[in-house]
Amino acid sequence: MCPITLVVDVFFFCALLNGMWAQEVVARLRSSFRKRTSFPLDWRLRQLAKLKKCMVENHKKWCVALYQDLRKPEEESKLTELAMVFSELDLFAAKLKKWAKPTPVEKPSLLLHGLDTLRMTPNPHGVVLIISPWNYPVQLSVVALIGAIGAGNCVVLKPSEHAPATASLFAELLPKYLDPNCFAVYNGGIPETTALLEQRFDHIMYTGSTAVGKVIMRAAAEHLTPVTLELGGKSPVIVDGSADAYLAARRICWGKFMNAGQSCIAPDYVMVEDGSEERLLAACKKVIGEMFGESTQEQQQSSSYGRIVSQRHWTRLAALLDQSDVHYGGGRDEADLFIAPTIVTNVTGEHPLMQDELFGPILPVMIVKNIREAVQFVNSRPKPLAIYLFSNLKAPANEVERYTASGAFVLNDTMIHASMHTLPFGGVGASGIGGYHGKHSFDTFSHLKPVVHKTTRFERANNMRMAPYEEEQIGRLLWLLSYPKELIPPCMTPQDRVVPSGPPPASSATSPPAATSAAATSGASVASAPSSPSSSESSAIMNLHDGDDDHSSSSSTT
Repeated sequence: MCPITLVVDVFFFCALLNGMWAQEVVARLRSSFRKRTSFPLDWRLRQLAKLKKCMVENHKKWCVALYQDLRKPEEESKLTELAMVFSELDLFAAKLKKWAKPTPVEKPSLLLHGLDTLRMTPNPHGVVLIISPWNYPVQLSVVALIGAIGAGNCVVLKPSEHAPATASLFAELLPKYLDPNCFAVYNGGIPETTALLEQRFDHIMYTGSTAVGKVIMRAAAEHLTPVTLELGGKSPVIVDGSADAYLAARRICWGKFMNAGQSCIAPDYVMVEDGSEERLLAACKKVIGEMFGESTQEQQQSSSYGRIVSQRHWTRLAALLDQSDVHYGGGRDEADLFIAPTIVTNVTGEHPLMQDELFGPILPVMIVKNIREAVQFVNSRPKPLAIYLFSNLKAPANEVERYTASGAFVLNDTMIHASMHTLPFGGVGASGIGGYHGKHSFDTFSHLKPVVHKTTRFERANNMRMAPYEEEQIGRLLWLLSYPKELIPPCMTPQDRVVPSGPPPASSATSPPAATSAAATSGASVASAPSSPSSSESSAIMNLHDGDDDHSSSSSTT
């Protein structure tokens, strides 16, 4: 057999197997959902308690896996991964019963709906697919999973193949703690993900790059599946002349170099007001030395500094550095996947560093004349996941907050908003669709169903909306519905009706009413508000009397 033919046959056989496995997994979970296994609140709370037990009992294993995948320091793993998971679990345990209750809504009209019940009832979507990334593989998987469980869904979790140690740990541990008929971990690369996306899900949540987000959205469109896309983009930092340079440097460098710059909301580049760049650059250099050491060797040996996730990403970043004017840093070690914290100057909007999200420990610094120029530059590009401003003045803060579009805006800090569960975390436009965290996660993984319970009493009041239509009763109903008064005739005769088809009615020999003739003679408008409903009508509409329902009468309550 030809080797090429053999390779093709193996490829299609593997694709067939992937499709069969994906189909079997989704079918198993959908069967459980249709049996309403995940609906009861007590069941959801038990699953969340088991998930917390999984995270607590295996917290050391999670930290080891994160170190193996990203060389992530244990302290950073606890602060940026596990702490957010535990916080979210405790929040759902305390608030889920309240969030899951139907919410009464205001009645648009007491006259029409006084005895009706209106509410919003949260329902689970069904079978949900969560595709998580490699940069925060525990936090971004489990926080989303918590929201889906709390809302009553069954879940397929697809961890990133670029964080293999963490992905393997998910596959090993979750089936031991969670109901395997309602939750599944599906590992693999592009072929396995492709097979999953061919299945019909009721909601898909994806965290990752904008390019892959487009692929996810196209696949979801085949089944009209709603999506939540947590993407990225180039999140800018703007520093004006009033900012404290050292404070700004500390908070910028903390956000930029955490996880070796591999954070979707990390500061991607800095725009500093002309005349303030030297102070900021000197402060950044000082802060990097305080955090990781002053020399490249000290930084590489620092227990607080991570590594680039893969050879491919290291090569991409190294190629960008080769085209840059390095102001500080620039050290690298390919065998160790190490790139030192680096600051690049002499950057313009056309520089290779400014084309795509960097996702690495390289900080380009641009000089702008003023805040307005910075705002114009940001607005000329795709909407970022976050915008950061350092300023001690109100006017620049108002300018950036009001006249830019981004997933979030933070004044005098970076990244900190992602830890606040009372705020939704998400992007806009090219940086994402939808948001989650806390109550916002519950809402994202729920369908807020409008519910109306209509009273069966006082059926006579419904005559106004029933055929055959009488102009006077329709006029009164339009008045109740806030139709423009000048468009409601006070009392129309059958000849006044608008006939959509057929020959025009014969002209009447009867003279028009005196009031109408007088109005026409004087040039006044014929249309006016109808008279208020009669007392018997008002009683029927407001449902304030106990008269018998007249189901046989075709007349209105005039």
